[in-house]
Amino acid sequence: MNHSAASSSSSLYQGEFSSYGVKEAPPSLIRWSGGACLRASAFVASLRLGVILAGIFVALLFVAAISPELLVATDPLATNAREVFRAPSLAHPFGTDENGRDLLARLVHGVRPSLIMGLGATLIGLGGGALIGLLAGLGRRWIDGAIMRALDVVLAFPDILLALVIITFCGQGMANAIFAVGVASIPRYARMVRAQTLVVRQSQYIEAARTLGLHPLVIVWRHVLPNAIKPVLILATIGIGGKIAAGAALSFLGFGAPPPAPEWGSMLSVGRNFLANAWWLTAIPGVAITLTVLSISAIGREIMRRSEGKRV
Repeated sequence: MNHSAASSSSSLYQGEFSSYGVKEAPPSLIRWSGGACLRASAFVASLRLGVILAGIFVALLFVAAISPELLVATDPLATNAREVFRAPSLAHPFGTDENGRDLLARLVHGVRPSLIMGLGATLIGLGGGALIGLLAGLGRRWIDGAIMRALDVVLAFPDILLALVIITFCGQGMANAIFAVGVASIPRYARMVRAQTLVVRQSQYIEAARTLGLHPLVIVWRHVLPNAIKPVLILATIGIGGKIAAGAALSFLGFGAPPPAPEWGSMLSVGRNFLANAWWLTAIPGVAITLTVLSISAIGREIMRRSEGKRV
């Protein structure tokens, strides 16, 4: 089977080169192309069906976030009094809301703020956590103890409660919600980075760098930080889905993007008032949030398994 795949790649490249007046392709290019095709097919074959479906769904999310006009042509803010509370149909696959707005268009246009929430909050939490974790892991014992006791106190409260406290002082808005969710996740990332830093600082290559006379900041930047944060990045990928859910919860409580902006959490908040006669206003955004969180978590856990050398 490998021989047939390589021979098909060879004939393909020979045809490409002959169209440009070249008799035959270089053998090295043929071998590289055949090997790349085999590696790609083996990688896809090793993936589970759930991970493949999750990857397709996340790819659609990024398409919707970058250019929602490719998926829907309807204005998410356009109202129509004649189309109020229309059930899902061919004209409106996901139905309409209390103002006659197309729910599919609002759902697709709501992908961008949700992904911005997840990625932005994760970057804030990871950046702040890496800084505090490095300071605790590389500092003196009393500094490490003081930082860890403070983190223990903060971790005693749920992340969503910390985010609510922060956003109460900062005020309503999408940017403030991202900041609040990101800051609330800093303690967890700080503990993980600190644990990795304590392991890395005892490594032999760190001792070798010190022996060579490298500046401590250079050692931290080139050796400690990359090796300490690498495992945390995989866990942060899984945490993106949780940040999206937390952002939707804040919007549900009225602390996110103000209406009539299309945002999944605010759509849930409005839809609960019409649950008796328009179930789709809450069911469809809820399913979208659930699928997004599960898909991102599935991809993150697959990356974690492969980083640990597992294939099953």
